[in-house]
Amino acid sequence: MDISLNTLAPETCHDLLLNTLVPILGYSSHQDFATWRESVRARLRELVGPEPAVVPLNVKREYDIVRDGFREIRFQFTSETGADVPCHLLVPAQVTAPCPVVICLQGHTTGMHISLARPKSAADERMVADGDRDFALQAVREGYAALVMEQRCFGERSDRRNAEARHYSNGCQHASMVSLLLGRTMIGERVWDVSRAIDALAEFPEVDLARIGCMGNSGGGTITYFAACLEPRISIAMPSCYVCSLRHSIARIDHCADNYVPGFLRWFELADVSCLIAPRPLVVVAGETDSIFPIAGVHEANAQIREIYRASGAPNRCRLIVGNGGHRFYAAQSWPVFRELSGW
Repeated sequence: MDISLNTLAPETCHDLLLNTLVPILGYSSHQDFATWRESVRARLRELVGPEPAVVPLNVKREYDIVRDGFREIRFQFTSETGADVPCHLLVPAQVTAPCPVVICLQGHTTGMHISLARPKSAADERMVADGDRDFALQAVREGYAALVMEQRCFGERSDRRNAEARHYSNGCQHASMVSLLLGRTMIGERVWDVSRAIDALAEFPEVDLARIGCMGNSGGGTITYFAACLEPRISIAMPSCYVCSLRHSIARIDHCADNYVPGFLRWFELADVSCLIAPRPLVVVAGETDSIFPIAGVHEANAQIREIYRASGAPNRCRLIVGNGGHRFYAAQSWPVFRELSGW
């Protein structure tokens, strides 16, 4: 029997499935938009995992100091039992309070200190200098408050197990796999942290809770997108280097374990769930030569997002920004569009 070598590889079967897959809840102009959106909302909520029990926030302020151009408040809150979240709230000087606030999410980096432009290594310095990843300082320069929060598995919230227990260099691997064993996902856990951070912001009269933005690059873009889908208090989302057809990216190119939601493609493609953001503004940022979120998949997803936004009655409230480079943020091109669509 002549067996093709390709049929011995697991990706061959998967590619056939990916190429023929028709998601059960994929967008169609022939269905009632409101009914479809509610079905998408319920299914996405189920797939990312149940919301944890609400516990007291226990907001603890650690310091409150004035720096050049802004006031910085370091605090910590409890997201769920056994999960505390360190944060920095930057409030720009010479801006009338309460002012808009932008939640700034780093991706797979050494931590939130990069958003504050406080590098701890040469690699951190390159991220800030060459990748526009000092998100919080950018937001402050735009006249917005900035909430910098540490995401699970990064920086101050990294894996603390002993060396004998850690067999992967990527710090998100173990926690992401355990969350799946528990019927949760790392995406769901991180989105919950964002929602609880918004709850915590209620204790800071300096910020306007009616004007909350969220932005981030790579893994930060992932949570920006899903948080905007599941958290209606986010007024505008600006995910960078993430929004791309999953069949072009996550499903065909190696990514970290925290990107995966079991069963997602059975129900929808990534663009389909943008119906949960619409009609709120969505600024998608991408790199022309991003090797892990290919631009062809970005354009495919964007075309579908535009169709969905038209169906929602907000055709001009989504925008695609493509930078002339790779997997990084593009501040000069993106913030003017953020300001235009938010009206802040």
